Amino acid sequence: MPGIPKPLVQVIDVRKTYELGHRRVEALRGVTLEIPGGGFVVLQGPSGSGKTTLLNLIGCIDRTTSGTIVVSGQDVGTLSDDVLSHFRATKLGFIFQNFNLIPVLSAVENIEYPLLLHRVPKIESRSRAMAMIEAVGLENSSDQRPGELSGGQCQRVAIGRALVTHPELVIADEPTANLDTATGQAIVDLMHHMRDRTGTTFVLSTHDPAIAALAELRFTLHDGALISS
Repeated sequence: MPGIPKPLVQVIDVRKTYELGHRRVEALRGVTLEIPGGGFVVLQGPSGSGKTTLLNLIGCIDRTTSGTIVVSGQDVGTLSDDVLSHFRATKLGFIFQNFNLIPVLSAVENIEYPLLLHRVPKIESRSRAMAMIEAVGLENSSDQRPGELSGGQCQRVAIGRALVTHPELVIADEPTANLDTATGQAIVDLMHHMRDRTGTTFVLSTHDPAIAALAELRFTLHDGALISS
């Protein structure tokens, strides 16, 4: 139908089971959902509901026990490990709860790092990193290392690092969990702004209702099942 964006992500009857000793844990139980391209989407639910498991599957970090996940038109379950790794590096960006910045690198060097891994020429990589550090509002802190930055500033660096490769999808697992309420709000506002600026789809998990309320589309998980959207 006109005006309805095509889904960037399709999750079809996905199940994920872990073997813990002699015990089987069903982390996901037949989850089906679609995420539109260009969307700002939240997975919400209590601890243990399956949010992180689902994000890891969508992010091609883990594989399903059964069911299908399609990202950008590609059934990722059919890809070999090497092809999946390349797909993840070129199509996806990640933002973590604990920032996962490299402590010996400056803010701009942390943002630039994925480009160097992709063998982007140094002049271009630094230019793109500087443009991104300005976009996330840290142009006056570009030479500071993570230990010299606040939690909110570190997460801004992480957002810049996730976006500098021009991914189609950014996945953020509890990106505000280690931040105070005001800073967390500012980080979500920044992600909204960067989505509007770049067209990149954002999918984030949270257990905070105030953060979930800022999403355009919310999926609620409980005990590994989708209970509302």
